[in-house]
Amino acid sequence: MSDGASALLVRRRRRTHTAASGSSRRSRVDGPLAAVAAVFTVAQLVLVRPVLGLGWDEIVYVSQVTPHTPAAFFSAPRSRGVSLLVAPIASWSSSTPLLRVYLALLSGLALYLALRAWRGLFPTRVLAAGGAFFASLWVTLFYGPQAMPNYWVAIGALITVGCFLRARAQPSARAALWGIAAGAALMAWMRPTDAVWVTVPLLVLALVRRHWRLLLVLVAGLAAGAVEWVIEAYVGHGGLGQRLSDASRIQGGLGWQFAVDDQLRSLGGRALCRPCTVSMPHPVVTVWWFALPVLAGVGLLVAARARRLGRTLVPLACAATAALPYLFMIGYAAPRFLQPAYALLAIPVADALWHLVRTPGRTWRPVVATLVALGLAGHLAVQIAVLEGAVSRNTESRRDWDRTAGALHRLGVRPPCLLTGHEAIPIGYYTGCSSGATSGHNENTTVADVLRTADRLPVAHIAPAGGTPPRYARTWPVHRISDLDVRVAPPAPRSSGH
Repeated sequence: MSDGASALLVRRRRRTHTAASGSSRRSRVDGPLAAVAAVFTVAQLVLVRPVLGLGWDEIVYVSQVTPHTPAAFFSAPRSRGVSLLVAPIASWSSSTPLLRVYLALLSGLALYLALRAWRGLFPTRVLAAGGAFFASLWVTLFYGPQAMPNYWVAIGALITVGCFLRARAQPSARAALWGIAAGAALMAWMRPTDAVWVTVPLLVLALVRRHWRLLLVLVAGLAAGAVEWVIEAYVGHGGLGQRLSDASRIQGGLGWQFAVDDQLRSLGGRALCRPCTVSMPHPVVTVWWFALPVLAGVGLLVAARARRLGRTLVPLACAATAALPYLFMIGYAAPRFLQPAYALLAIPVADALWHLVRTPGRTWRPVVATLVALGLAGHLAVQIAVLEGAVSRNTESRRDWDRTAGALHRLGVRPPCLLTGHEAIPIGYYTGCSSGATSGHNENTTVADVLRTADRLPVAHIAPAGGTPPRYARTWPVHRISDLDVRVAPPAPRSSGH
């Protein structure tokens, strides 16, 4: 009897020890990843600052769910994911700093979860370094606290690819299957077309290797995220084909177009390079961009020697397909477009760097380690410098919109009201007015509707100073506000009663 009791006690101690050691291992893995995410969150709040006003695209997304201003025109390429993401704050508060803090905290948590999806595929040091590299890019820091979709596509891509690889390695891992579905849905929720480009290698691999369950889960996730966009296409755009056609037209016509040089020009801190006629930034700003494919190739060689080629080749393939349309199919550039590719490249690149600075026996290579450390320090300094410039320029431009709104209020253009013309969407948001366009990508009204509105509400047309106004506004009194000509429709004469 005593022997049986002793055996039971031994088994219980073993289970306790196993649970404790498992908890310790998870802590060793999760701790560095959590630290990277925490530093990323704090860096956003310190370097970008919550007082940064809303940008043009942010205004479109936020205005869909806030009761404080009229909804801006929602064009064909856009998806409702960002609007739903910001709804918990924007639906009841007009505070931009509060929204920024919320998004910074959410983006930090999302980065942590995305890196956790890769546990067991790469050592913790590689995951932490990859997360730190992606998080330290100026474009990641700048857009993390903004109401924009590309960062969230990047997070969805990391989750989807990581969980796909884990599910291949461990077919019984149900959590990985849920991760595939959730990551794919997140991407499609934010930008359906980007989600398709990211997952092309996964779909092909699942078909070729006959991973039917993975294929079904992946397709289900994409469908769940894109269903609203597809329904909206039939309800408001004349069908899916028409919406895709309109989206292509708004983006300048999708097709073979070389935009690699445009992307390089945008690395200097430009939020949008359209048309991209600015000069190339200093080579020190772009050197990291050329180093990425080289280090990715080194990571591929390292993986081949270690006989784990798949877990490196798959994210590289997904990064390539994610970048393809933005490098070779549109005629302009924005650095945020490539965020999913940067996120997927970050882990193989980090793997390559660790193998450069340490031998297979895990001893340091002092000379190489020093050079890599100096290179990374210089890279971080450049990223912070570019970020500071981008924040400064965008802060000033958004303050200009706010100042213009104040001047319009003094001219009597107060809500409810309507603005048309140059930058009507952002200035309209800051003024509290609706925005209208009678032509162009954001066309949502007619001249007749504008004139009818002017009979009952304040209406103003905005043009660059000296610009030619549309025919319907040529007789309206003109006012100079900064470098803008603002024409305010005269109030309609009131009929006298007898």
